[in-house]
Amino acid sequence: MPDDLPFAGGKITGNSLMEIALIVAFVAVIIIAIGFSVWATIKRRKTLAAWAAKNGLTFSDAYDYGLTARYPAFTDLQQGYQQYAYNMMAGPYLGRPLRAFDYHYETYTSTKNGRQTHHHYFSALIVESALPLKPLYLRPESFFDKMAQFMGFDDINFESAEFSSRYHVSGPDRKWAYDVLHARAIEHLLAQEPTTIQFDRHAVFAFRSGCLEPEEFASVANTLRGLLDGLPKYVLDQQKLDTTTG
Repeated sequence: MPDDLPFAGGKITGNSLMEIALIVAFVAVIIIAIGFSVWATIKRRKTLAAWAAKNGLTFSDAYDYGLTARYPAFTDLQQGYQQYAYNMMAGPYLGRPLRAFDYHYETYTSTKNGRQTHHHYFSALIVESALPLKPLYLRPESFFDKMAQFMGFDDINFESAEFSSRYHVSGPDRKWAYDVLHARAIEHLLAQEPTTIQFDRHAVFAFRSGCLEPEEFASVANTLRGLLDGLPKYVLDQQKLDTTTG
């Protein structure tokens, strides 16, 4: 086989043919990857829209850039830049107003060629509460949390060693933390997948890592319902009293 082939204006060498083949293969891989991404996006949108309709929720795939400003206390919505919610499902669910959505934000790193953009995605829920709440934040405990405890920076601990080792809990009012996370609530949380949960004054935010499937949205919503429905009567009475006298 000759090392080069004639073509208009010159010759194609064997090395050139290899380079062309590699470029064609690379372009083909990129096209396939883009096609798969578009297919997966459309499939997820249809799946979530069907779940929303089945449960009496509205659905919108439009980008919502205002969620961050509407819920400034939820720190996980304040990360990075270019934050927006999409695939929004909203309406009454399990007896309370619900927003369930996918979320995007960007972070940047500097490289020798300029700035590199990193896209981050997760799914989350926000459940509104007619009863006033108090700030509280719990998330799966990490290695760095354990190191911080070793150095003397402790979180709020509980009688359940399993729960204290699984969750990092913080908040300005320890009594409120113990009121919310009583023995039954702790048992309820330990039976669920690890979930980051944050209480604001009138809503509760929750997410798990990655993009949730419909049954996982339902599972997280059930986790929140267990916490809110499980608030002891004396806590409900006190919160109602604070509402009337505040």
